[in-house]
Amino acid sequence: MDRRLVVLAALALAACSKGDAPAGQASAATTSTRDSSGGAVSISAASNTGAATAGGAAAGNAEAGGGLPANQTGKIPVLEYHVIGGEKNGLYSRTVASYRNDLEEAYKLGYRPITVAQMLDKDFKNVPAGMSPVVVVFDDASDSQFRYLEQGGKLVVDPTSGLGIWEEFARTHPGWKGGAVFCMLNGGAAGHNFFGDNPKFNGQKREWRFPKVKYLADQGHELCDHTLWHAKLSQYPDNVVQEQIARNAMGIDSAVPGYKIRTMALPYGLWPKNRPLAWQGSWTDPKTGQAHPYKFDAVLEVAGGPNESPYDPKFDPHSINRIEAIGDDIVKQLRRLSDTKTRFVVGK
Repeated sequence: MDRRLVVLAALALAACSKGDAPAGQASAATTSTRDSSGGAVSISAASNTGAATAGGAAAGNAEAGGGLPANQTGKIPVLEYHVIGGEKNGLYSRTVASYRNDLEEAYKLGYRPITVAQMLDKDFKNVPAGMSPVVVVFDDASDSQFRYLEQGGKLVVDPTSGLGIWEEFARTHPGWKGGAVFCMLNGGAAGHNFFGDNPKFNGQKREWRFPKVKYLADQGHELCDHTLWHAKLSQYPDNVVQEQIARNAMGIDSAVPGYKIRTMALPYGLWPKNRPLAWQGSWTDPKTGQAHPYKFDAVLEVAGGPNESPYDPKFDPHSINRIEAIGDDIVKQLRRLSDTKTRFVVGK
């Protein structure tokens, strides 16, 4: 890994100190429900081994989670990933095998992906009745999340990148048809400028940056602001905070003109001194005199565990908790929500 990526990961460590309690044991059960295609399927609760079955759930067999009673005030897990790859898991890196296992576990337990925007809108149409929504978020826009390969004069998604694995998972797991959330930087440390800006980052080219952002939007993923270069917003005056956020939004708009950014993720989980500037403000370009306002509907924390349902009176869109991909925290939290029957479940 590039030394600068290692440094960025080390800096991010300071932001993520919250731990989660271990989950209880999942019990086995068998019933039937429908998958996202509307067909009847047999389902059985996932075992508590923690190991994903090779190849995942077979086509037409959506395991676990379905048939649960509706619970619109249950918790919704918002998962947080950074680097996908490497030989072992770190605080801000996830091996391909562990990332796949997280997806397999979520699938077996009856979770289906939605975006933050869909959660805000109470839009659960991609989640079958009796199953639960999960939000998957990728921070920092590294090439490990989205790489292109040149094949036959065309650009194709690298199947070993986070996005490539996601797309393969969607093809082989019926009903996994929602999008993820990509919280991006367009002026971050080398390798984090819209998913890689130099061939030394696994062959990525600078001219591919904007097409990558557009591809994500076209495929139904949500684009999220994460500041210009991952600034610790708590350390800067109001004008710098607004510049950091607004200029990154401008970069996203350059790639996808007119795209409405609804979500912002706090770098390191640090709030600006003037807290509301995290979701609304304006920066004026000193060269042109043009004002660049921004206004987001949601702000993502860096940790905190499962988040409240948008139907819960305690739901605060400007402070949405996340579960970090550290150790077994994601699997434990997903199982815990199931075991305690506190997960959000879509009704008929």
